[in-house]
Amino acid sequence: MKIKTISGNTSVSLKRTIDAGTEEQRKAVRGIIDEVKKCGNSAVSAFTRQFDGADVADFRVSEEEIKEAYITLNERDLEIIRAAIFNIKEYHERQLASSWFYHRKDGTMLGQKITPLDSAGVYVPGGTAAYPSSVLMNVIPALVAGVDRIALASPPGKDGKLSAGVLAAAAELGVTEIYKMGGAQAIAALAYGTETISPVDKITGPGNIYVALAKREVFGQVDIDMIAGPSEIAILADSTANYREIAADLLSQAEHDAMASSILVTDSETLAESVLKEVYRQLEHLPRKEIARQSIDNYGLIYVTETMNEAVSVINELAPE
Repeated sequence: MKIKTISGNTSVSLKRTIDAGTEEQRKAVRGIIDEVKKCGNSAVSAFTRQFDGADVADFRVSEEEIKEAYITLNERDLEIIRAAIFNIKEYHERQLASSWFYHRKDGTMLGQKITPLDSAGVYVPGGTAAYPSSVLMNVIPALVAGVDRIALASPPGKDGKLSAGVLAAAAELGVTEIYKMGGAQAIAALAYGTETISPVDKITGPGNIYVALAKREVFGQVDIDMIAGPSEIAILADSTANYREIAADLLSQAEHDAMASSILVTDSETLAESVLKEVYRQLEHLPRKEIARQSIDNYGLIYVTETMNEAVSVINELAPE
């Protein structure tokens, strides 16, 4: 991470082309999808063994595994999940669209009918880390919209199990159709179905390059949310800001992905220098410090402007996520 002083009309850019994958990666994904379409469960099982190192005979998570997750998860984490559910649900309920109709004098009826999808597939990453937040952010909007069936897929660990946090988050939302499968093979299974998995209408959720490419390949067979690229955070702060909290926020993004961007824009050189030192101090205590370090070193940056108005202009030009 470096400090860059800018002024006036200096141009800045955070834009990076979404990784479209190499031809080798695209070819591999197409091969996986074709194999799942042809061989169903046996293909998913073989790829799970190959890529996740787990022997999973039955992909569906059992009630016993969900109960075990509640035992494993500490009470504080469960409280946080429940609080997040309340907040996220409250927000999305305000987005809910309603059907409406009206009649004209000539007898015609016009309107708009809002109909929820019958089913949705939610992909939850689980390779380098597992995120219960991905469960909440994808499942809750579907529930609020009225989707009847939600199938969740996440890659298992080498022990053939899913994260306790992921399972508890799903269970708290009433999702019981949970599958221990990840990568392109999970996307293919959700899109085309297997002997035991029914296909869905739409697939949402983040993932690595193979998941992104698989979602691109199955689009048309099913709907998808988007082709996501590396994410970023941009923080606007003046001299009164807490440098420790800023450093923690920057690292919270950096630890997601080695290609994630963490940006601070400030009019205070003193703050910039304090944040820079604090980032590397906190970095040493992170469980995922190697990934965070790559992100900070390659895509982390602190912009120092002469005025706060210039800082706001920089943020607008960056147009971060």
